[in-house]
Amino acid sequence: MKRMKRSAFVARVGSIAVCTGIAAPALSQTLETVNVGSVNSVSDGPFLIADQKGYFLGVGIKVNFINFNSAALMVPSIGTGQIDLGGGAPSAGLYNAIARGIAIKIVADRGSDPPGYGFSDLLVRKDLVTSGKYKSYADLKGMKVAEPAKGASPLCQLVNACAKGGIKYDDLDHVFMSFSDQIVSFRNGSIDAAIGLEPYSSKATQDGFAVRICGADAFYPGEQITTVVYSGNFIEKKPDLAKRWMVAYIRAARFYNDAVRNGHMTGPMAAEAIDIYSAGLKVDKPTLRAMWAASIDPNGRVNVKSLTEDYNIYKQYGLINGNVDMSQVVDMSFADAAAKTLGPYKPARA
Repeated sequence: MKRMKRSAFVARVGSIAVCTGIAAPALSQTLETVNVGSVNSVSDGPFLIADQKGYFLGVGIKVNFINFNSAALMVPSIGTGQIDLGGGAPSAGLYNAIARGIAIKIVADRGSDPPGYGFSDLLVRKDLVTSGKYKSYADLKGMKVAEPAKGASPLCQLVNACAKGGIKYDDLDHVFMSFSDQIVSFRNGSIDAAIGLEPYSSKATQDGFAVRICGADAFYPGEQITTVVYSGNFIEKKPDLAKRWMVAYIRAARFYNDAVRNGHMTGPMAAEAIDIYSAGLKVDKPTLRAMWAASIDPNGRVNVKSLTEDYNIYKQYGLINGNVDMSQVVDMSFADAAAKTLGPYKPARA
Protein backbone atom coordinates (compact mmCIF):
# COMPACT_ATOMS: atom_id res chain seq x y z
CA MET A 1 0.00 0.00 0.00
CA LYS A 2 1.33 3.42 -0.91
CA ARG A 3 2.36 5.71 1.90
CA MET A 4 -0.26 8.36 2.65
CA LYS A 5 0.13 11.82 4.09
CA ARG A 6 -0.98 12.23 7.71
CA SER A 7 -4.14 14.18 6.80
CA ALA A 8 -5.17 11.60 4.16
CA PHE A 9 -4.54 8.78 6.63
CA VAL A 10 -6.76 10.37 9.29
CA ALA A 11 -9.56 11.04 6.81
CA ARG A 12 -9.46 7.56 5.36
CA VAL A 13 -9.42 5.73 8.70
CA GLY A 14 -12.17 7.97 10.02
CA SER A 15 -14.45 7.38 7.04
CA ILE A 16 -13.95 3.61 7.25
CA ALA A 17 -14.74 3.61 10.96
CA VAL A 18 -18.01 5.44 10.31
CA CYS A 19 -19.00 2.87 7.67
CA THR A 20 -18.16 -0.18 9.80
CA GLY A 21 -19.25 1.08 13.19
CA ILE A 22 -15.88 0.02 14.63
CA ALA A 23 -13.71 2.45 16.51
CA ALA A 24 -10.85 3.71 14.38
CA PRO A 25 -7.33 3.02 15.67
CA ALA A 26 -5.60 5.99 17.21
CA LEU A 27 -3.01 7.50 14.92
CA SER A 28 -0.30 6.55 17.39
CA GLN A 29 -1.57 2.94 17.62
CA THR A 30 0.53 0.27 15.96
CA LEU A 31 -1.41 -1.72 13.39
CA GLU A 32 -1.78 -5.39 14.28
CA THR A 33 -0.36 -7.78 11.69
CA VAL A 34 -2.41 -10.71 10.38
CA ASN A 35 -0.62 -13.38 8.35
CA VAL A 36 -2.86 -14.53 5.50
CA GLY A 37 -2.23 -17.50 3.21
CA SER A 38 -3.38 -17.16 -0.39
CA VAL A 39 -3.15 -19.09 -3.66
CA ASN A 40 -2.79 -15.92 -5.76
CA SER A 41 -5.93 -16.58 -7.79
CA VAL A 42 -9.02 -14.59 -8.75
CA SER A 43 -10.73 -15.77 -5.57
CA ASP A 44 -8.18 -13.71 -3.62
CA GLY A 45 -10.11 -10.69 -4.87
CA PRO A 46 -11.75 -9.67 -1.58
CA PHE A 47 -8.35 -9.95 0.15
CA LEU A 48 -6.84 -7.54 -2.36
CA ILE A 49 -9.84 -5.21 -2.29
CA ALA A 50 -9.85 -5.00 1.51
CA ASP A 51 -6.13 -4.27 1.48
CA GLN A 52 -6.03 -1.70 -1.32
CA LYS A 53 -9.21 0.15 -0.37
CA GLY A 54 -8.05 0.50 3.22
CA TYR A 55 -10.70 -1.71 4.82
CA PHE A 56 -8.07 -3.62 6.82
CA LEU A 57 -6.38 -0.35 7.76
CA GLY A 58 -9.71 0.99 8.96
CA VAL A 59 -10.04 -1.77 11.54
CA GLY A 60 -6.43 -1.46 12.72
CA ILE A 61 -4.97 -4.32 10.70
CA LYS A 62 -1.93 -4.75 8.48
CA VAL A 63 -2.06 -7.90 6.32
CA ASN A 64 0.99 -9.96 5.41
CA PHE A 65 0.16 -12.17 2.41
CA ILE A 66 1.95 -15.53 2.07
CA ASN A 67 1.50 -17.43 -1.21
CA PHE A 68 1.00 -21.20 -1.52
CA ASN A 69 0.55 -23.40 -4.62
CA SER A 70 -2.69 -24.78 -3.19
CA ALA A 71 -4.82 -24.60 -0.06
CA ALA A 72 -3.91 -28.21 0.71
CA LEU A 73 -0.30 -27.11 1.21
CA MET A 74 -1.50 -24.26 3.43
CA VAL A 75 -3.21 -26.47 6.03
CA PRO A 76 -0.11 -27.37 8.10
CA SER A 77 0.82 -23.69 8.49
CA ILE A 78 -2.72 -22.83 9.61
CA GLY A 79 -2.88 -25.81 11.94
CA THR A 80 0.32 -24.83 13.72
CA GLY A 81 -0.64 -21.17 13.85
CA GLN A 82 2.27 -20.08 11.65
CA ILE A 83 -0.32 -18.16 9.66
CA ASP A 84 -3.52 -16.81 11.16
CA LEU A 85 -5.86 -17.67 8.33
CA GLY A 86 -5.95 -18.73 4.73
CA GLY A 87 -8.04 -18.76 1.61
CA GLY A 88 -8.35 -21.80 -0.59
CA ALA A 89 -10.18 -25.01 -1.41
CA PRO A 90 -11.22 -27.19 1.54
CA SER A 91 -9.10 -30.32 1.16
CA ALA A 92 -8.84 -33.83 2.55
CA GLY A 93 -5.85 -32.57 4.52
CA LEU A 94 -8.04 -29.97 6.22
CA TYR A 95 -10.53 -32.62 7.35
CA ASN A 96 -7.74 -34.95 8.48
CA ALA A 97 -6.24 -32.17 10.57
CA ILE A 98 -9.61 -31.50 12.20
CA ALA A 99 -10.11 -35.25 12.81
CA ARG A 100 -6.78 -35.24 14.68
CA GLY A 101 -8.06 -32.50 16.96
CA ILE A 102 -6.28 -29.57 15.32
CA ALA A 103 -8.42 -26.46 15.71
CA ILE A 104 -9.16 -25.11 12.24
CA LYS A 105 -12.48 -23.61 11.16
CA ILE A 106 -14.07 -22.69 7.84
CA VAL A 107 -15.45 -19.23 8.58
CA ALA A 108 -16.59 -17.62 5.29
CA ASP A 109 -17.30 -18.11 1.61
CA ARG A 110 -14.52 -17.25 -0.80
CA GLY A 111 -15.88 -18.65 -4.04
CA SER A 112 -18.48 -21.06 -5.41
CA ASP A 113 -19.71 -21.92 -8.89
CA PRO A 114 -23.46 -21.65 -9.33
CA PRO A 115 -24.50 -21.79 -13.01
CA GLY A 116 -22.81 -18.99 -14.94
CA TYR A 117 -19.86 -18.59 -12.53
CA GLY A 118 -17.35 -21.12 -13.84
CA PHE A 119 -14.14 -19.63 -12.47
CA SER A 120 -12.75 -23.16 -12.14
CA ASP A 121 -12.82 -25.12 -15.38
CA LEU A 122 -11.79 -28.07 -17.51
CA LEU A 123 -8.97 -27.32 -19.94
CA VAL A 124 -7.74 -29.67 -22.69
CA ARG A 125 -4.64 -29.27 -24.84
CA LYS A 126 -5.63 -27.62 -28.10
CA ASP A 127 -4.11 -30.19 -30.47
CA LEU A 128 -6.14 -32.94 -28.79
CA VAL A 129 -9.32 -30.97 -29.43
CA THR A 130 -8.54 -29.97 -33.02
CA SER A 131 -7.47 -33.54 -33.91
CA GLY A 132 -10.69 -34.96 -32.49
CA LYS A 133 -8.92 -37.07 -29.89
CA TYR A 134 -10.93 -35.20 -27.29
CA LYS A 135 -14.65 -34.94 -28.04
CA SER A 136 -16.31 -35.55 -24.66
CA TYR A 137 -15.64 -36.25 -20.98
CA ALA A 138 -15.22 -39.95 -21.82
CA ASP A 139 -12.10 -39.11 -23.83
CA LEU A 140 -10.30 -38.04 -20.65
CA LYS A 141 -9.69 -41.74 -19.98
CA GLY A 142 -5.95 -42.42 -20.00
CA MET A 143 -5.07 -38.75 -20.39
CA LYS A 144 -2.51 -36.99 -18.22
CA VAL A 145 -4.65 -34.55 -16.19
CA ALA A 146 -3.22 -31.88 -13.89
CA GLU A 147 -4.53 -30.83 -10.49
CA PRO A 148 -2.91 -28.35 -8.07
CA ALA A 149 -2.56 -30.91 -5.23
CA LYS A 150 -3.79 -34.33 -4.21
CA GLY A 151 -7.08 -34.40 -2.30
CA ALA A 152 -8.37 -30.91 -3.07
CA SER A 153 -11.59 -29.69 -4.70
CA PRO A 154 -10.35 -30.34 -8.30
CA LEU A 155 -10.51 -34.05 -7.40
CA CYS A 156 -14.22 -33.66 -6.63
CA GLN A 157 -14.74 -31.76 -9.87
CA LEU A 158 -12.98 -34.47 -11.89
CA VAL A 159 -15.02 -37.20 -10.19
CA ASN A 160 -18.17 -35.44 -11.39
CA ALA A 161 -16.80 -34.74 -14.89
CA CYS A 162 -15.74 -38.37 -15.29
CA ALA A 163 -19.14 -39.59 -14.14
CA LYS A 164 -20.77 -37.61 -16.96
CA GLY A 165 -18.51 -39.44 -19.39
CA GLY A 166 -19.13 -42.87 -17.92
CA ILE A 167 -15.56 -43.21 -16.65
CA LYS A 168 -13.90 -43.00 -13.23
CA TYR A 169 -11.39 -40.67 -11.62
CA ASP A 170 -8.93 -43.57 -11.42
CA ASP A 171 -9.09 -43.93 -15.21
CA LEU A 172 -7.04 -40.73 -15.51
CA ASP A 173 -3.27 -40.32 -15.25
CA HIS A 174 -2.95 -37.73 -12.49
CA VAL A 175 -0.18 -35.18 -12.16
CA PHE A 176 0.03 -32.41 -9.59
CA MET A 177 1.29 -28.89 -10.26
CA SER A 178 0.41 -25.28 -9.55
CA PHE A 179 -2.12 -23.46 -11.71
CA SER A 180 0.61 -21.24 -13.12
CA ASP A 181 2.73 -24.26 -14.10
CA GLN A 182 -0.22 -25.64 -16.08
CA ILE A 183 0.27 -22.86 -18.64
CA VAL A 184 3.85 -23.95 -19.36
CA SER A 185 2.89 -27.64 -19.34
CA PHE A 186 0.22 -27.15 -21.97
CA ARG A 187 2.76 -25.31 -24.09
CA ASN A 188 5.40 -28.08 -23.91
CA GLY A 189 2.84 -30.87 -24.21
CA SER A 190 3.59 -32.52 -20.86
CA ILE A 191 -0.10 -32.55 -19.82
CA ASP A 192 -3.23 -33.36 -21.78
CA ALA A 193 -5.84 -31.68 -19.61
CA ALA A 194 -6.27 -29.86 -16.31
CA ILE A 195 -8.69 -28.47 -13.81
CA GLY A 196 -7.76 -24.83 -14.05
CA LEU A 197 -8.59 -21.69 -12.10
CA GLU A 198 -8.92 -18.09 -13.19
CA PRO A 199 -7.02 -16.02 -14.16
CA TYR A 200 -4.57 -18.80 -15.10
CA SER A 201 -7.18 -20.55 -17.28
CA SER A 202 -7.71 -17.45 -19.39
CA LYS A 203 -3.95 -17.03 -19.73
CA ALA A 204 -3.61 -20.67 -20.81
CA THR A 205 -6.26 -20.31 -23.51
CA GLN A 206 -4.88 -16.97 -24.69
CA ASP A 207 -1.51 -18.71 -24.94
CA GLY A 208 -3.07 -20.80 -27.71
CA PHE A 209 -2.17 -24.24 -26.38
CA ALA A 210 -5.29 -25.01 -24.32
CA VAL A 211 -9.04 -24.97 -24.92
CA ARG A 212 -11.60 -24.21 -22.23
CA ILE A 213 -14.09 -27.04 -22.54
CA CYS A 214 -16.45 -25.63 -19.91
CA GLY A 215 -16.60 -24.23 -16.43
CA ALA A 216 -16.91 -26.60 -13.49
CA ASP A 217 -20.41 -25.19 -13.08
CA ALA A 218 -21.37 -27.35 -16.09
CA PHE A 219 -20.49 -30.65 -14.41
CA TYR A 220 -20.48 -29.79 -10.68
CA PRO A 221 -22.62 -26.66 -10.18
CA GLY A 222 -22.83 -25.00 -6.79
CA GLU A 223 -19.64 -26.47 -5.38
CA GLN A 224 -18.13 -24.57 -2.45
CA ILE A 225 -14.75 -24.42 -4.17
CA THR A 226 -12.89 -22.11 -1.85
CA THR A 227 -13.34 -20.71 1.66
CA VAL A 228 -11.72 -18.56 4.32
CA VAL A 229 -10.20 -20.70 7.08
CA TYR A 230 -9.18 -19.46 10.54
CA SER A 231 -6.57 -21.14 12.73
CA GLY A 232 -7.69 -22.14 16.21
CA ASN A 233 -4.93 -19.97 17.64
CA PHE A 234 -6.34 -16.91 15.84
CA ILE A 235 -9.86 -17.65 17.10
CA GLU A 236 -8.93 -18.41 20.68
CA LYS A 237 -6.09 -15.98 21.36
CA LYS A 238 -7.07 -13.06 19.13
CA PRO A 239 -10.90 -13.13 18.96
CA ASP A 240 -11.25 -9.35 18.64
CA LEU A 241 -8.70 -9.26 15.83
CA ALA A 242 -10.50 -12.15 14.11
CA LYS A 243 -13.79 -10.25 14.31
CA ARG A 244 -12.29 -7.04 12.96
CA TRP A 245 -10.57 -8.86 10.09
CA MET A 246 -13.91 -10.39 9.08
CA VAL A 247 -15.66 -7.02 9.02
CA ALA A 248 -13.08 -5.78 6.50
CA TYR A 249 -13.38 -8.99 4.49
CA ILE A 250 -17.18 -8.95 4.26
CA ARG A 251 -17.10 -5.31 3.28
CA ALA A 252 -14.69 -6.23 0.48
CA ALA A 253 -16.89 -9.18 -0.57
CA ARG A 254 -19.76 -6.73 -1.00
CA PHE A 255 -17.63 -4.42 -3.11
CA TYR A 256 -16.68 -7.48 -5.17
CA ASN A 257 -20.36 -8.28 -5.71
CA ASP A 258 -20.84 -4.74 -6.98
CA ALA A 259 -18.06 -5.37 -9.51
CA VAL A 260 -19.51 -8.62 -10.88
CA ARG A 261 -22.53 -9.26 -13.07
CA ASN A 262 -23.51 -12.49 -14.84
CA GLY A 263 -20.23 -14.27 -14.21
CA HIS A 264 -17.91 -11.50 -15.37
CA MET A 265 -16.44 -8.30 -14.00
CA THR A 266 -18.94 -5.98 -15.65
CA GLY A 267 -20.74 -4.50 -12.62
CA PRO A 268 -20.79 -0.85 -11.50
CA MET A 269 -17.52 -1.19 -9.57
CA ALA A 270 -15.78 -3.34 -12.19
CA ALA A 271 -13.27 -0.72 -13.38
CA GLU A 272 -11.90 -0.11 -9.89
CA ALA A 273 -11.88 -3.82 -9.05
CA ILE A 274 -10.02 -4.63 -12.26
CA ASP A 275 -7.39 -2.02 -11.38
CA ILE A 276 -6.93 -3.68 -7.98
CA TYR A 277 -6.82 -7.21 -9.41
CA SER A 278 -4.38 -6.23 -12.16
CA ALA A 279 -1.93 -4.71 -9.69
CA GLY A 280 -2.32 -7.46 -7.08
CA LEU A 281 -2.33 -10.53 -9.34
CA LYS A 282 -0.01 -9.09 -12.02
CA VAL A 283 -2.61 -9.88 -14.71
CA ASP A 284 -3.40 -7.64 -17.68
CA LYS A 285 -6.78 -5.92 -17.70
CA PRO A 286 -8.13 -7.50 -20.92
CA THR A 287 -7.66 -10.95 -19.35
CA LEU A 288 -9.50 -9.84 -16.21
CA ARG A 289 -12.39 -8.49 -18.27
CA ALA A 290 -12.62 -11.74 -20.24
CA MET A 291 -12.21 -14.24 -17.40
CA TRP A 292 -15.00 -15.97 -15.50
CA ALA A 293 -15.66 -14.72 -11.99
CA ALA A 294 -16.44 -16.56 -8.79
CA SER A 295 -19.69 -16.16 -6.89
CA ILE A 296 -19.04 -14.89 -3.36
CA ASP A 297 -21.84 -14.52 -0.85
CA PRO A 298 -22.08 -10.87 0.32
CA ASN A 299 -22.66 -12.10 3.88
CA GLY A 300 -19.94 -14.74 3.74
CA ARG A 301 -22.30 -17.72 4.08
CA VAL A 302 -20.87 -21.07 2.98
CA ASN A 303 -22.63 -23.99 1.28
CA VAL A 304 -22.44 -26.70 3.94
CA LYS A 305 -24.26 -29.21 1.71
CA SER A 306 -21.54 -28.87 -0.92
CA LEU A 307 -18.77 -29.22 1.68
CA THR A 308 -20.41 -32.44 2.88
CA GLU A 309 -20.57 -33.80 -0.67
CA ASP A 310 -16.86 -33.12 -1.19
CA TYR A 311 -16.03 -34.65 2.20
CA ASN A 312 -17.85 -37.84 1.18
CA ILE A 313 -15.86 -37.99 -2.06
CA TYR A 314 -12.59 -37.71 -0.14
CA LYS A 315 -13.80 -40.51 2.14
CA GLN A 316 -14.73 -42.63 -0.87
CA TYR A 317 -11.18 -42.34 -2.22
CA GLY A 318 -9.61 -43.21 1.13
CA LEU A 319 -8.13 -39.78 1.67
CA ILE A 320 -9.63 -39.11 5.11
CA ASN A 321 -8.73 -40.95 8.31
CA GLY A 322 -11.40 -40.89 10.99
CA ASN A 323 -14.69 -39.06 10.88
CA VAL A 324 -15.58 -35.39 10.99
CA ASP A 325 -18.96 -33.75 11.41
CA MET A 326 -19.48 -30.45 9.58
CA SER A 327 -20.44 -28.84 12.90
CA GLN A 328 -16.76 -29.34 13.85
CA VAL A 329 -15.63 -27.69 10.64
CA VAL A 330 -17.82 -24.65 9.96
CA ASP A 331 -18.11 -21.61 12.23
CA MET A 332 -20.24 -18.88 10.70
CA SER A 333 -20.28 -16.70 13.83
CA PHE A 334 -17.57 -14.33 12.58
CA ALA A 335 -19.22 -13.74 9.20
CA ASP A 336 -22.65 -13.40 10.78
CA ALA A 337 -21.36 -10.85 13.29
CA ALA A 338 -19.60 -8.90 10.54
CA ALA A 339 -22.74 -8.85 8.39
CA LYS A 340 -24.73 -7.59 11.37
CA THR A 341 -22.16 -4.86 12.01
CA LEU A 342 -22.27 -3.72 8.39
CA GLY A 343 -26.03 -4.03 8.01
CA PRO A 344 -27.97 -5.49 5.06
CA TYR A 345 -26.15 -5.63 1.73
CA LYS A 346 -27.49 -3.10 -0.78
CA PRO A 347 -26.19 -3.76 -4.29
CA ALA A 348 -24.77 -0.78 -6.12
CA ARG A 349 -26.73 0.51 -9.07
CA ALA A 350 -25.21 0.95 -12.49
